[in-house]
Amino acid sequence: MSKSMYAVVDPATGDVVQEYLTATDEQIEAALASAAKAFKEWSKTTTVAQRAELIRKVAALHEERKDELAKIIQREMGKPLDQSVGEVEFSAAIYEFYADNAEKFLADEPIDLLDGEGSALIRRSPVGVLLGIMPWNYPYYQVARFAGPNLVLGNTIVLKHAPQCPESAAALQQIFLDAGYPEGAYVNVYATNEQIADAIADPRVQGVSLTGSERAGAAVAEIAGRNLKKVVLELGGSDPFILLSSDDLDATVGAAVDGRFENTGQACNAAKRFIVADSVYDEFLEKFTAKVKEKAEGLAPLSSVAAAERLAEQVDRAVADGATLVSEGERNGAFFPPGVLTNVSPDSASYKEELFGPVATVYKVSSEEEAVELANDTPFGLGSYVFTTDPQQAKRVADKIEAGMVFVNAVGAEGAELPFGGVKRSGFGRELGRFGIDEFVNKKLIRIV
Repeated sequence: MSKSMYAVVDPATGDVVQEYLTATDEQIEAALASAAKAFKEWSKTTTVAQRAELIRKVAALHEERKDELAKIIQREMGKPLDQSVGEVEFSAAIYEFYADNAEKFLADEPIDLLDGEGSALIRRSPVGVLLGIMPWNYPYYQVARFAGPNLVLGNTIVLKHAPQCPESAAALQQIFLDAGYPEGAYVNVYATNEQIADAIADPRVQGVSLTGSERAGAAVAEIAGRNLKKVVLELGGSDPFILLSSDDLDATVGAAVDGRFENTGQACNAAKRFIVADSVYDEFLEKFTAKVKEKAEGLAPLSSVAAAERLAEQVDRAVADGATLVSEGERNGAFFPPGVLTNVSPDSASYKEELFGPVATVYKVSSEEEAVELANDTPFGLGSYVFTTDPQQAKRVADKIEAGMVFVNAVGAEGAELPFGGVKRSGFGRELGRFGIDEFVNKKLIRIV
């Protein structure tokens, strides 16, 4: 793919389906100007209720077009079709959630005065043009998390999608236009990294939301910080799956496989490190490894050949440093054989890295304390999973884990109403739920005496 092109490259075949020219500087300027104009006009003359009804139409259009939308992202980044349809449906649910709850979330919030007469309140209002920088692994869901709450709030959006997602980006732009948004409320741009750097510095842009790699997050945060812009960053994760006890090990193994293999293992908050109590370790490892090997038949490709090569390099390095790999099948282009790594050395660089694909690492621990220590021994802190039959232990461990999210005895339990985000090198800020609408907002104090 040439540097100046956005392109759809089918990872299953390696075929270049369609190429898209990157934006000219004049087109980027026009996008920023139209977003700023829409903020001054549309945002100031519409009510929260009116904006909620617009986002409800966006939800309806996702449902109406879900089969077509799903096929686009299957072609762009290799997601299995049923999961692609599920992503579109979840995105629709997110837009619907903000349509249902916008007025409640944005209602004036009275403050009880300590002394003095009169009243005080917080009124939530939009801040202006926001820049969204989105990744390839969930092309619709990631946009919904960002665009849903902010458009209801009255912010306007310039959206740069991943270079391998130009067709889904265009399909989303069309949905917002068809829903009745004015020009500039939501603008898709096929921008270069240099153009995005300039846009972050542009005084019309008031904030930036990025979901992506640590490297991209650090680069965006640096430019935003220099220009006094707020950022929300959702970066990588190496989420622990802690198994301390189980009264149905087959079900727990099933949850472990589901937690690792969602989107062929290419989810920031997938379960990636399996930390297992010694009392169930041998039986878990045997059953888990068998189920992982079964995944070889019918496994979808990773998003690109480059993604498969990066994962291969990490796995090979772990093995060279003493780890044991059990896998099934051969790597072929973007197709990566599912596998289980054990005995990964804490001294190996791979120990601290995120493995983005269908490879799980499994560790044995002899106590709850050791499990927590190992779970927290990572630069990341996005999600985590705790499986135990002891409710008190579940609460203790959940309290000690250094992560933005803890799911007890469940995987895949995310929802539109539940805040999503992390700590440490997984970023900062929250999306979804009530907290997702409270990031790019002016919490204006109005004090009347």
